[in-house]
Amino acid sequence: MLPYKSLIQVDRNSSVSLHIQVCNSFIALISGGTLQPSDMLPSSRVLADLIGIHRNTVKLAYEELISQGWADSIARKGIFVLSKLPIIAKRRLTNAGEPLQKKEPFTWTNKFKDAVPSRNLQSSILTIDDGFPDVRLTPIDELMREYRSISRKSYGKIFLKYGSAKGSAHLRQAIAGYLYNTRGIAVSAENILITKGSQMGIYLAAQLLLAPAENIAVGVSNYLLADNTFKHHGANLVRIPVDEHGMDIDHLEKVLRKRKLKAVYVIPHHHCPTTVTMSMERRLKLLKLAREHRFAIIEDDYDFDFHYENKPYLPLASIDHHQNVIYIGSVTKTVAPALRIGFMIGPDQFINAAAALRELIDKQGDTVLEEAFAVMFNNGEMERYFRKSLKIYKSRRDLFCQVLKAEFKNKIEFTLPEGGLAVWASFDKKTDLVKLSAAALKKGLSIDDGTFYRNESFSANGLRMGFASLDEAEILEALGKLKAVLK
Repeated sequence: MLPYKSLIQVDRNSSVSLHIQVCNSFIALISGGTLQPSDMLPSSRVLADLIGIHRNTVKLAYEELISQGWADSIARKGIFVLSKLPIIAKRRLTNAGEPLQKKEPFTWTNKFKDAVPSRNLQSSILTIDDGFPDVRLTPIDELMREYRSISRKSYGKIFLKYGSAKGSAHLRQAIAGYLYNTRGIAVSAENILITKGSQMGIYLAAQLLLAPAENIAVGVSNYLLADNTFKHHGANLVRIPVDEHGMDIDHLEKVLRKRKLKAVYVIPHHHCPTTVTMSMERRLKLLKLAREHRFAIIEDDYDFDFHYENKPYLPLASIDHHQNVIYIGSVTKTVAPALRIGFMIGPDQFINAAAALRELIDKQGDTVLEEAFAVMFNNGEMERYFRKSLKIYKSRRDLFCQVLKAEFKNKIEFTLPEGGLAVWASFDKKTDLVKLSAAALKKGLSIDDGTFYRNESFSANGLRMGFASLDEAEILEALGKLKAVLK
């Protein structure tokens, strides 16, 4: 007889009843090949004595085992593993010290074996992040109040059903009004798709626009996850220089004389990672080239809402009269990263196709959350939040840059950003950012090591240093720790 005393362990503190624990143990022994078809199980009295439980508990376990089709009761003989079950080879247990030979259970193509895990920013350690909002300012109480109110009301129950893949009609209407009032973008709610952040919008646009070996123009420095998305679709990345005025559209024009482009991905406001803003002259020329060469412009306008000095340039989408622009924005990047709300705007048929594609990977978003955000836009709460946070972030930017200028003169070069939530900091070439990151962590400061911003064409020794998520005291503490590491 098998050593059931050691093979079947029960936990009297578990929320799972004892007879189910015993039943599951037998299932594991059968599915693992330890027990074979037609093997006899010990009598209820013997098993009860062996594992120290009541006999009736064992009887209940056997009844459950039989009802699930794993065993059979034969009159006057006992309980047996069902004879019709297929024979399963017994698992071989490795000896102590013997290396485990891991073999993949099925063949598949791993296109992400070299992917770098994203930073976990949910820890409490002091962090200079990539440039994210301060979640402590998020009007979460107001948002949750609206969420609960909608879900409790009789009319709100309808939002618990499946809805449109485009997202809440109320939120799309609210965003349409907000975009018109703040950015001059005149768009119908039907031309808006609600996404789970801007990254989903980039993915959907790439899926619809790009086929393998087709060309898409991107910045020499660029948002890594956008690059990876386009590469995943088999597209060729055509690198275009980026200077203090944004993407070099004159260079793009020269490229177009030699190569056909399917699309251009551009971040005109607060380019990632360098934070520069594209000039209006270049914006107009880019639109002209798009019309002439019939390519799409993917405009990633992830944090338009944060400008501190002058009135921001209008987005490309607001001055595009020929529908060449696919406009992608985010509520996530301006409120709280975990609240996955973004939007994509484009021509009718393109948005309809994007909605159909979105259904294949995510039937729809959180409709109740979208409805709550719609209320927040319509009652002015979002506008109040933007005004309040803009004032706070400007003050933090000024302090952050003052300390950088005063304390890091020979170590860091930067330009005061006119908007956004981060500073692009170029470190002295002698500074090893990977070692710097590790050393800072030992002092209780989490800071990136710079690898996220590099690609085959861009290897600047720089970091995006977010200031928005740190209050004044935290800014001084964080930069003090960084200074100590840089000495």
